[in-house]
Amino acid sequence: MRKISLLLFVALAAVPAALAADSAPPDRASQEAKNKAIAARVFEEIFNQGKFQVADEIYASDFVNHGLHKNFDLQADQAAVHAEKKAFPDLKMTVDVMVAEHDLVTVVWTFRGTNTAAGYGLPPTGAGIELRGITVWRIVDGKIREEWTSFDDMQAAGQLVTQLKWQLLGLLAAAVILVWIFCRVILRLRLTRLPKTA
Repeated sequence: MRKISLLLFVALAAVPAALAADSAPPDRASQEAKNKAIAARVFEEIFNQGKFQVADEIYASDFVNHGLHKNFDLQADQAAVHAEKKAFPDLKMTVDVMVAEHDLVTVVWTFRGTNTAAGYGLPPTGAGIELRGITVWRIVDGKIREEWTSFDDMQAAGQLVTQLKWQLLGLLAAAVILVWIFCRVILRLRLTRLPKTA
């Protein structure tokens, strides 16, 4: 019985220390809350409302978006944002989960929009796209300095193809017919130019 009491006492004595280690100091918690507010502005103001000038307020001039094979500066990053908003005028970015720790903010987001205008390398297709991604930002002194984003662009392409399959099949059928007609015309021209044998 003494051993159980001793083990219980040791275990309960460790609980307050563990809880204290888990909670962030008030100033760090406050900074993490501010960083989350900055991250939220990217989605709500820049993407959803199209207030592109907000980028000048919340991104550092030496910002780097770390792509998988290439890094992008602020100008290239924001050009992509403009193109997305142009191609998907009804674009809505929803924050699903947001977590901040030290100077990092991680956001799981959902992209929803309808491709009703040319842009982002697409003609207007009328196709609706919905995809999920994740972004990690490093925010220092109230400015976004670095970004790492990942999403499945093949999922978006698959949604486009699925919604446009009948149009694509129609185009393919038209192309096959045109090639067939072209081949027939070329064959007839060659046959009419052959020397006639008596």
